[in-house]
Amino acid sequence: MPHQLKRAGFFAFSVFTLLFFHSILFSTISAQNDKKQKEHPVWSKNISIYEVNLRQYTKEGTLKAFASHLPKLKKMNVGILWFMPINPIGELNRKGTLGSYYSVKDYTALNPEFGTLADFEAIVKQAHKLGMYVIIDWVANHTSWDNVWMKSHPEFYTKDKEGKFVSPFDWSDVADLNYDNKELWNAMRDAMKFWLDECNIDGFRCDVASMVPLEFWTWVRPQLEAKKKIFMLAEATEPELHEAFDMTYGWQLKDLFVGVGKKEKNASDFYNHFEKEKAEYPKDAYRMTFTSNHDENSWNGTDKERFGDARQMFAILSNIVPGMPLVYSGQEADLDKRLLFFEKDPIEWKQSEMRNLYTQLFDLKKNNKALWNGESGGEFRKVVTNKESVFSFVRENAGKKIFALFNISGVPVEVQLKDEIAVGVYKDFISDKKSVVDKNYSAKLGAWGYKLLYK
Repeated sequence: MPHQLKRAGFFAFSVFTLLFFHSILFSTISAQNDKKQKEHPVWSKNISIYEVNLRQYTKEGTLKAFASHLPKLKKMNVGILWFMPINPIGELNRKGTLGSYYSVKDYTALNPEFGTLADFEAIVKQAHKLGMYVIIDWVANHTSWDNVWMKSHPEFYTKDKEGKFVSPFDWSDVADLNYDNKELWNAMRDAMKFWLDECNIDGFRCDVASMVPLEFWTWVRPQLEAKKKIFMLAEATEPELHEAFDMTYGWQLKDLFVGVGKKEKNASDFYNHFEKEKAEYPKDAYRMTFTSNHDENSWNGTDKERFGDARQMFAILSNIVPGMPLVYSGQEADLDKRLLFFEKDPIEWKQSEMRNLYTQLFDLKKNNKALWNGESGGEFRKVVTNKESVFSFVRENAGKKIFALFNISGVPVEVQLKDEIAVGVYKDFISDKKSVVDKNYSAKLGAWGYKLLYK
């Protein structure tokens, strides 16, 4: 055989072999992805999440005082209650009078300011009875300077060249944990299991999750699920964290809201965001969508400060795009102050149309399969209109469908469809009246106006 033919034959064989093994690898990865997509707790597919700032929720700041609010939260159609850290707070190097929730003194104790372990068990039981789920904030990256491990296990901590404990970044009230020590892994697992075993919680929201090795999270989760499936939320955006977590933070979307408020972003940026998210994240990844949380409110400002008249539009948008919507304590009362982080600063509970709005949105989320989470819901599909300032899309699944138009500007517009994927007969979310959308459909949207139709 001529040398050239041998080379050609070898090349053809190599290409065939490469393609063959690539197809096997792709099939294997697809199978693994399919397996991962079945890991979410079934109950998480169509619910929302609510962040509880216990210290500021009531004048008393206790679990017993908070208990009276559970029926209201159930009536608001809340699905998951996420409690900010409930552990005792460190006193050494404390910030402010009461300190940061995230400076944990003892992983297996309850902050006496909030009540007793029995009080928390009662909250979990009552929440479960009402059909809600409970997750707690878990700070695995660092502890307070007077954490019980400081004396019993100093080897768990990161040290500098002089052998002194160190803080991560400029967080002076906490000391960094060193995950090179595998005994720390066991201790952290046991501490997490304590809350599952003793209080029957349903999962964890993990603080600065990407600062802890992914290997720890993938190692610990199966062990935490020995008795039941749990829900894991990572305070991070890295797609690879979905190997261990059900949900990551949708900071990118929140940043778009802020950018619009600063007149730096527009409708096209929203389309680009969802295309990028679709390409980067696993198909069944949950993203948490929000306009506020404890960090945003205390350090960056209230919804009114950052979004002004657009805040209601963003509240609706964050509830109907792919993802699980979050409401932070007080948002349903149109909270208009930055809550102090290290001091007592109770929420001012007042009547607001926002409570009714979130109630309706969470109900729509629960009952309209187009809005369900991950692959249980409908895919985001762009709707083309004649206005560059309008962000429009449909989501459709199992005979259910939503069609939305958002005017991402402070100037009123009259928008016309240039697309037929939204054609259909719907109900208007605000008026609940019948709305027929044909290929010639048009709508007038006020400044920061919106139209949400569903069926």
